[in-house]
Amino acid sequence: MTTSKGRLAGKVAIIVGAGQQPGDTVGNGRATAERFAQEGAILLLVDINEAWAQETGNALAAYGGQASILVADITQEDECKKIADTCVGRYGRIDILHNNVGQSRGDKKTVDLEVAIWDAIMAMNLKGMFMTCKHVLPHMIAQRSGSIINISSTSSMAARPTLTYKTSKGAVNTMTQHIAMENAAFGVRANAILPGLIDTPMAIERRAKERGVSREVVRAEREALVPMQRMGTAWDVANTAVFLASDEAQYITGVLIPVDGGLLVKRG
Repeated sequence: MTTSKGRLAGKVAIIVGAGQQPGDTVGNGRATAERFAQEGAILLLVDINEAWAQETGNALAAYGGQASILVADITQEDECKKIADTCVGRYGRIDILHNNVGQSRGDKKTVDLEVAIWDAIMAMNLKGMFMTCKHVLPHMIAQRSGSIINISSTSSMAARPTLTYKTSKGAVNTMTQHIAMENAAFGVRANAILPGLIDTPMAIERRAKERGVSREVVRAEREALVPMQRMGTAWDVANTAVFLASDEAQYITGVLIPVDGGLLVKRG
């Protein structure tokens, strides 16, 4: 159950990408929603898939917190404005924007990459984050407080066999730092989390299906790459988000935090 003593007690949070695709583990959006609810936040759960968002909403009932869902396509600016307007209309303010979005389907090396795939991945991974930030920021600036958390990737800082995902997440890092500098005087913080190899449905299910192998094969291959010899979980990402959203991180902005079991240290 939520309590008035939670680390996010009374804070209003938007989680973009709060649903998750089916799988046998929890996804980053769902885990973050649950941890925010456990810590007392009031939540607007945003996803393009209404059923997935509602499943997350149902999971929060056990914590006794306040939450509602909103279906939105963040590749459309009017939909991003709707997210901010809806949150203020329902709850009166926006304290936290958690951008948990990203896709890599269809990405390839440069000479093989279709322009349409480049455009689609960039629209989701980068442009969507820009537009949600754009429309949330005026509310945070007016109240002179707020925390923006963008989910990037360790792929932004390491070699990758495909082009667009790495490029988009590298740009997310730069954009996050710019937003942090631009809005620090207004009490608005912006930070990015860089997950490494995390055991989520998005990471495991598609790869297993595309390759025609079991989940266990995919997991074993990924775990072998990590210095800690295991993948992380969505709870590792969610716990980092709780810290960044909380007043404990009130003097932290413009920071890129890997959550990767030492993967980037290994890669150098």
